[in-house]
Amino acid sequence: MSSAAPSRLAIPLPVVIIAGCIIAAIGFGTRGAFGLFTLPVTEDLGLSREQWGMAMAVQNLVWGITQPFAGGLADRYGSGRVLALGGLIYAAGVLGMAFSPDTLSLTLTAGIITGVGIAVASFGVVMAAFGRVVPADKRSFIFGVATAASSAGQFIFAPVGQGFINAFGWQMALVWLALLLLLIIPLAGALRGRAESVPGQADLKFMEALSSAWGHGSYRLLVIGFFVCGFHLAFINVHMPAYLVQCGLSPEVGSWTIAVIGLFNIVGSLMSGWLGSRLPKQMLLASIYFLRAVTIAAFLILPVSEVTAYAFAAAMGLLWLSTVPLTAGLVTLFFGPRYMGMLYGVAFFSHQLGSFIGIWLGGFVYDHTGSYSLVWYLGILLGLASAVIHMPINERSAPKFGLKPA
Repeated sequence: MSSAAPSRLAIPLPVVIIAGCIIAAIGFGTRGAFGLFTLPVTEDLGLSREQWGMAMAVQNLVWGITQPFAGGLADRYGSGRVLALGGLIYAAGVLGMAFSPDTLSLTLTAGIITGVGIAVASFGVVMAAFGRVVPADKRSFIFGVATAASSAGQFIFAPVGQGFINAFGWQMALVWLALLLLLIIPLAGALRGRAESVPGQADLKFMEALSSAWGHGSYRLLVIGFFVCGFHLAFINVHMPAYLVQCGLSPEVGSWTIAVIGLFNIVGSLMSGWLGSRLPKQMLLASIYFLRAVTIAAFLILPVSEVTAYAFAAAMGLLWLSTVPLTAGLVTLFFGPRYMGMLYGVAFFSHQLGSFIGIWLGGFVYDHTGSYSLVWYLGILLGLASAVIHMPINERSAPKFGLKPA
């Protein structure tokens, strides 16, 4: 039985959902605006793109490493407390970015501190809170709402961040973003509460819960498949604008392509959450990865133009974060809400490892071949492989997870 029941009596469920969605939008939106700072930061500080990019790559990796521990803390001590702490760390990291004069300090502030803050104040922790208070038959849809809110934040914060840069310069723009992040702290109060042990289930420590969960074959397949999602997203998000310029299109087309992805991502996340309540989640995931492979292949076959770039962005946007509510829904279905934050965090670490490799490999292949073709083709193969990996997943609870010895 969840300990969140008293919280539901004190705070209406719609208020919990709205507060969580705003937190997700602020946190994910701020991170999504960091690309706007590439030119002003590198030009003002005399840094190379590689130096700035490494700080961002470290941020993604630290985010992924920290996520399971952030989820575990939320499971044990409550999502509200963890989110409030995360908002404070996140704001401190972004504020530190504004006054970092060199590569080393940027790696510390933009990379490590901000990466930790993103993880601790992430939508993964928000969804762990939702998993405890939302009825089981509504979880996939509400996870989709939270994911869509994150996408909306990215869509909103891009023009807001650019407006701050134009009006105040990049340093004060980061200060204003840090102040906005502090809004997470009071909003986190609506998501207070933690899950308690289920009768008959042991109160497992971090490694005990992970070891027990890893013994469930469907969970292993889910974690491995989520790596591909991160690979696709990070490679396209970072290298797509440069690829379009290489193909003869303007930089503005590249920026609007990313915006179109964010816009259609909202629709895709909501649709995924809605369908996840009605159709087998593993088959939906397999279909998403298969359609990604087909979409990338079609984009490479057709001549590159503004029309095909925006069409590709719209199609990929529908498939972008639509994996998240389904993956989170399966984790909760396998193991219940008690360890959802930590065990989803482990899956998300796989996602971020894929992100790190996608960003790095894209640059490495381009530097050595003068083309992104090999990575595009690899993305197709990985999409097909992930589709196959998800098909054997069994959509039922893990029968032996965390059982107390007789």
